[in-house]
Amino acid sequence: MSGATVSDYDVVIVGAGQAGAQTAIALRQLRYQGTIALIGDEPELPYERPPLSKAYLAGEKSFERLLIRPAAFWQEKAVDLRPGCRIDAVDPAARRVTAADGTSIGYRRLVWATGGTARRLDCPGAALARVHSMRSRADADRLASELPTARQVVVIGGGYIGLEAAAVLVGAGKEVTLIEAQQHVLARMSGTMLARFLEAEHRARGVTLRLGTAVHGIEGRDGTACGVRLASGELVPADLVIVGVGIVPAVAPLLAAGARGSNGVEVDAVCRTSLPGVYAIGDCATHANAFADGARIRLESVQNANDMAGTVARSIAGVAHPYYAVPWFWSNQYDLRLQTVGLAAGHDLAVLRGAIDARSFSVIYLRNGRVVALDCVNATKDYMQGRKLIESGADVRSDMIADSTVDLSKCFQSEGHPPMRSRI
Repeated sequence: MSGATVSDYDVVIVGAGQAGAQTAIALRQLRYQGTIALIGDEPELPYERPPLSKAYLAGEKSFERLLIRPAAFWQEKAVDLRPGCRIDAVDPAARRVTAADGTSIGYRRLVWATGGTARRLDCPGAALARVHSMRSRADADRLASELPTARQVVVIGGGYIGLEAAAVLVGAGKEVTLIEAQQHVLARMSGTMLARFLEAEHRARGVTLRLGTAVHGIEGRDGTACGVRLASGELVPADLVIVGVGIVPAVAPLLAAGARGSNGVEVDAVCRTSLPGVYAIGDCATHANAFADGARIRLESVQNANDMAGTVARSIAGVAHPYYAVPWFWSNQYDLRLQTVGLAAGHDLAVLRGAIDARSFSVIYLRNGRVVALDCVNATKDYMQGRKLIESGADVRSDMIADSTVDLSKCFQSEGHPPMRSRI
């Protein structure tokens, strides 16, 4: 392309979030000597996203404390940062990517770590002013700038983002209504025991929950949101609206280039796509997961981003090892520390361990007599020991795991070393 800047690297990483940054870090830790470019479409240094809806929004943590590494680190490690650069096209035959400004960049290996964009509501009023998502620093900063003049806030979506934002905002003295289309919060992630506990905690602090409630649209006045219209016809007043209804994987350039995938891009055991020399990791990668019985899934978590980054770095450095990691997630709401490990989907038994009233307990999910997941509330010891039960794939005694006076590490069905879960 005439006038375009041309450059070439051994490894080009598209996406400068957790997954992309960790890939560059892991490559240098493995003493990889090739040239590396880390390309991000935001103008920031690589930073952690989970605190955006928690400590950063609450003003408890500065942006500098969110940085994955300081600026000097990337220079010292000879990682060429390219912020504010959006990649629009991939040419797998020429092994080049093209940026929105026409810049052409060559690669020997391409790592696609773009995550996703916040899913927007498909309803009238979704594009009004004072309607916010929570995916980037810019999103959080815009929201924070409008909070002082907002009294009534509506949060749409009862996942982690919605619940965390509701906790911060009600703590800041706002009147908060949270609307969730499903019959309980965290419907995609957890069972009803944890959901009902969290719902009670939010209600006790003043959050109004509207569960099993569909949104018809967002009403506006002079181009600015002033309320959320429910499918029932009711209008919930709002000075500000936050939408947290998931993400859309940012994989259009890869799919256009011929990569296999739909809701994300498909990868193999070492995170390679169907395109030569191209890997994909993190939120946008669909992979066969050993802890989902080999089903192809996408995992939106820091754990998955970090572990897939390590898998790709080892593959590029010549020490390939298949991806194998127990999924885990975490959330802070009020004084509650929620730690989830494993995948509860398909469980046939949920066992309560500890006392909900004490606000320190675990819900343990089993399938065919084996622990597949735990939701731990202010119960870090259960989280650590339960993780080992999931990794082992061993049969356990459900009566023993319910007894909080017995260590989970002692709850195997039989004596001896437990069998290890087979890897995909």
